[in-house]
Amino acid sequence: MSDVTPDAGRLDELPSRELHDLALARARERRDVAFLWELLRAIPAAAAALGNVDRAKFDLLHVLSLLEEFTHAREGEMADALRPMYIAYLTEHGVPAGT
Repeated sequence: MSDVTPDAGRLDELPSRELHDLALARARERRDVAFLWELLRAIPAAAAALGNVDRAKFDLLHVLSLLEEFTHAREGEMADALRPMYIAYLTEHGVPAGT
């Protein structure tokens, strides 16, 4: 992919892990802390949607817990649950240069 804004259908064909990596790379390029914070805030809801209610109950004020969850946001079901967020972000802001 190049530094263009792809359509959501094309992005939806990518694996969740790749969507995660592209969205985070683009956010880093743009220095988009707001997206990263939005992602951190979305992780508990994604966990709850997967039926991991206990995992979703942690307090958003515990930044270390959020950062731990953040490191797993590109893995398995969690990445799949966050796919719509990655696709929306990449559709709006494009993919990183050189991909």
